[in-house]
Amino acid sequence: MCGIFFSLSRHGYISPDKSTVDLLHNRGPDFIKITTAPIEQDEAGGSELYATFLSTVLSLRGTEIVKQPKTDHSSGCILCWNGEAWSVNGDSVTGSDTEVVYDLLITAASTGGRPAVIELLSNMRGPYAMIFWDRFNKCLYYGRDCLGRRSLLRKTTTDGSLLLSSVCDNASGEGWEEVEADGIYMLDLGHLRNPLSTYHVPHVRMGVALRSTLSFKLPFPPLNREEPVSHEPVHQKMLDLGDSLRRSLALRTQHVREAFDATSSSTNERPDHAAKVAVLFSGGLDCTILARLCDDLLPLNESIDLLNVAFENPRIHSNLEGGTSPYELCPDRITGRGSHAELQQVCPDRQWRFVEVNVPYAETVAHRQSVMTLMHPHNTEMDLSISYALYFASRGAGSISSPSPEGKPQPYATPARVLLSGLGADELFGGYQRHTTAFSRQGYTGLLDELQLDFERLGKRNLGRDDRVISNSGREVRFPFLDEDFIAMALQLPVAEKCDFGRPEYKLGGKGEEIVIEPAKRILRRLAYELGMKKVAKEKKRAIQFGARTAKMETGKTKGTHVLT
Repeated sequence: MCGIFFSLSRHGYISPDKSTVDLLHNRGPDFIKITTAPIEQDEAGGSELYATFLSTVLSLRGTEIVKQPKTDHSSGCILCWNGEAWSVNGDSVTGSDTEVVYDLLITAASTGGRPAVIELLSNMRGPYAMIFWDRFNKCLYYGRDCLGRRSLLRKTTTDGSLLLSSVCDNASGEGWEEVEADGIYMLDLGHLRNPLSTYHVPHVRMGVALRSTLSFKLPFPPLNREEPVSHEPVHQKMLDLGDSLRRSLALRTQHVREAFDATSSSTNERPDHAAKVAVLFSGGLDCTILARLCDDLLPLNESIDLLNVAFENPRIHSNLEGGTSPYELCPDRITGRGSHAELQQVCPDRQWRFVEVNVPYAETVAHRQSVMTLMHPHNTEMDLSISYALYFASRGAGSISSPSPEGKPQPYATPARVLLSGLGADELFGGYQRHTTAFSRQGYTGLLDELQLDFERLGKRNLGRDDRVISNSGREVRFPFLDEDFIAMALQLPVAEKCDFGRPEYKLGGKGEEIVIEPAKRILRRLAYELGMKKVAKEKKRAIQFGARTAKMETGKTKGTHVLT
């Protein structure tokens, strides 16, 4: 994971200001470098355009830190890469993906030109934001992966300069916007114009005719819109979905931070049993399934940290009796403790660290401006309440229960650099109240329309914001439910397998041990039950801002859509 910055100007090289550099360095604390390149020398030897590239690096894959911006003197091509390429053209990527992506881009640019570069990018699987200067064809490419899982912001200044950055300092943040996750953007710098013109290479869904010679092909089939003829779920489909989720999770949890393993073990900086992976853990269905599957995939000598955040909310907690903890009253703390206990019961050989991240109201207020800066250009009350929860949880600093007889909590900060999030499960499997409402109003047609809408706007909503907020802690968030192959399987499943609101109650278990699971995300509830998590299988959906108590801290009269000033 990295922080990237780029500027292109006719008026000289533009570097980011110190506050922006600091924010970029927070994302990539292992290395930082800036590179400049003149574009198009005129006859007098002056430069018509000045390009500046800056990268900061958080090294997560490979046995050594790969320095960025990645350059090659023979070709003159430059890459700023913020992401994870799990596979390219169907071939798995091992070791440093930055090296692999750079070499493939140079080969594509030098042999096939712009169509080959676009084809290569559309065949990458994994989250990324990238900026690539193709000197062979005098073309600049920039964009985000097809779901927008990594942040990239854009700004055009009054003098026509172009700025791109993973994050911006919103003290001077006017004019910044998110680069849409709707294809790849190109600047033809072989034919300089004033102002510079940007060409958009759009997404094209599988099975849809190409609209132009350059198109970014998506790996997703159409949503299966067949309405059910039977309400009896197919056991094999649940097993297949579980296998797909395991494969997704294996990519995202193995070979983490290997460049630092030898150094850490020799200095006792990180013992073998320390966590490399942590889960953003509310105790709900989605995150607990991920934690449970991690137990199948990771060595038993590695602990797994469960980051559970709870806030003091003066609107709710103002009249507590003496000695009552506001944090222990938060719904996600209650649910988290219950799911942690079930994980311990089902997977007793694993060390599960339940990390209590308790946030006093005064600390929330003290970090308000920092959180607003990171989530910018998002700026609503709901953005802030969700960002608070992600910001403090991702810092991973709290306490854990002491094994001593006194049982006093001990301060603890997770060493994990990879955080797992269950985001995407609700959108794919009908986990929101609006899915229930759509079915009650228009049956399966309304439900399918709502699921279609959720999928189509995945890349347009909040993933860029979440990446900016979480990555400020020097950690990378990964979304196993948003793996391209897993999404393709989910889209192909019949709606009644995913969330059968036409059968409100469904029983699991034998006589005397039956439990009733609700329709929302039913296939995931069946998977949780299959994995031994019977209590988790019954857990209801709760939005993060309500579970952690970050919503409406001062007054209950504001709406989530209220714009902050």
